[in-house]
Amino acid sequence: MIESQPPAHDLLPAPVLIVEDEPLLQQRLGALLRQLGYADEALCFAGSLAEARAHLVNQPMALALVDLMLPDGNGLELIAQMRADNPELGILVVSAWSAEEAILDALRAGATGYVLKERDDIEVSMSIRSVLRGGAPIDPFIARRILELLPIHAVPPGQQSPAPATVGLGDAPATAVNPGETLTEREAQILRLVADGLTNREIATQLCLSRYTVESHIKRIYRKLAVSSRTMAIRVARVRGMIQ
Repeated sequence: MIESQPPAHDLLPAPVLIVEDEPLLQQRLGALLRQLGYADEALCFAGSLAEARAHLVNQPMALALVDLMLPDGNGLELIAQMRADNPELGILVVSAWSAEEAILDALRAGATGYVLKERDDIEVSMSIRSVLRGGAPIDPFIARRILELLPIHAVPPGQQSPAPATVGLGDAPATAVNPGETLTEREAQILRLVADGLTNREIATQLCLSRYTVESHIKRIYRKLAVSSRTMAIRVARVRGMIQ
């Protein structure tokens, strides 16, 4: 998950729906959104599916942060509804669940990204920023778990690797890959650490680089591999033999 400067205040998509039944977590997410520049009146809080749907009836949302376990049902139903109503809506799951089935179900239902509640404020804020930029942030721990579920097919020597498809994450089109692009030694090193589940800050510390330098490398990796998430970057690089 890559951090950048938040969008200008007048460009922030609003309103934002925060679906979380625990008051302390509502306050935490609200505080993070305010730090990004959101005004109080742009934030709509819901502690249940019923409250969330009431908000959606009153006005369309521009961004949604959704928990999965709610008092009156599963957040998956709400995610699917919002995705059907607005295919462009940014939907970030903020959940304590790290089970593969729950994660994949959320992504199939239409979630844009998935971050664990246990992450610190900086990591959660980075995920929100990524969604605001049109990205698809996946918690590093979750990305590694998902990667283990994706089949990696060996490519016979002398044959070009096919463009990998997003397996099991919905009906997204296959990712186009430029076979002429290669990773530098530093980029491959950073991507291997991403595959190990390290955050940008942890990678920066281990390699004695600034966090911004790491983020710049990861952006270049995304561009070279024609991907928009850490999970797919790892998968594409492995299929093409760039990392083990």
